[in-house]
Amino acid sequence: MASGRRRQRTAVPTDGGADRRAFAGLPRLTSMSFASSERAALCDLFDDLGPDAPTLCEGWDTRDLAAHLHLRETSLLAAGILLPPVAGMLERRQKEVAGGDWPTLVARVRRPPFWSPSAVGEIDKRMNLAEYFVHHEDVRRAQDGWEPRELAPSQQQALWGVLKATARTHYRNADVGVVLRREPDGAEITARPGIPAVVIVGPPPELVLHAFGRAAQAQVTFEGPEEAVARLQETPLGI
Repeated sequence: MASGRRRQRTAVPTDGGADRRAFAGLPRLTSMSFASSERAALCDLFDDLGPDAPTLCEGWDTRDLAAHLHLRETSLLAAGILLPPVAGMLERRQKEVAGGDWPTLVARVRRPPFWSPSAVGEIDKRMNLAEYFVHHEDVRRAQDGWEPRELAPSQQQALWGVLKATARTHYRNADVGVVLRREPDGAEITARPGIPAVVIVGPPPELVLHAFGRAAQAQVTFEGPEEAVARLQETPLGI
């Protein structure tokens, strides 16, 4: 982390406690989309850990991540994450937002304003599943005692759909072929055509994390020539 502050790391519940709180009071669990449930569970974790907990996002603690998520859904400056000319403006604004009241910031992430595209259910599902799943894991896996979650088959399939739509973008910088192989059924996605090829094997949640640049934490295995695997492991991944 960029900051030199000492932080008390908090163990992440492995029994789904933080996740279950996201559903408290809901009449039907099925009424909440996977994207929405990831948002709620992440905000519960923000509440539990506070603003200074570590994340897997280099240089960001939980306060920085929450500010990023809020601006992504409410500010045109969020385009600065992909457009260098306005990146400086975005960084300054993000620091301003991160310096505000923590409970208020978490509440804003939890419930985007009505005019945000994320307030529309179908748009929320399409725009935010990968964002909130990956960032939820960024916080969970930065804490002591984390364990992989067991996701429902429908959630696994939704993440596989994310890979089908985005894998070629995430692996575009690879100079070897890349194939994603799903466990346990062996279904495959060609993320980058080429020879030699590396096959990355794992369940959809772990494959998503690898594709989104969390290679050090993703629990996947590799098949292919040793040199090709090494070249892939040195390749910057993600958007």
